[in-house]
Amino acid sequence: MQEICAEHSLMIVSLEIMPDHVHFFVNALPSISPSDIMAKVKGVTSRKLRQEFKHLQHLPSLWTRSFFCSTAGNVSSETIQRYIAEQKTRG
Repeated sequence: MQEICAEHSLMIVSLEIMPDHVHFFVNALPSISPSDIMAKVKGVTSRKLRQEFKHLQHLPSLWTRSFFCSTAGNVSSETIQRYIAEQKTRG
């Protein structure tokens, strides 16, 4: 994901990989839409995972088309980073 973000001028602020989903806090230019960001990230990671793990090739898709997006305007970046970090200890 770091390579993908670097190629598209995206800065990863926080990243937490969970067993069934990913929390991804990214700083992006306003000219790049959230749906474009997610399409790039999901497309490239799916291709690379299928190349590395051949047993995934038979699956119709690795990611769903859905994602949640919100701006950080109403809360601080630190609050979002803390939320993402705390996901590892939940459950």
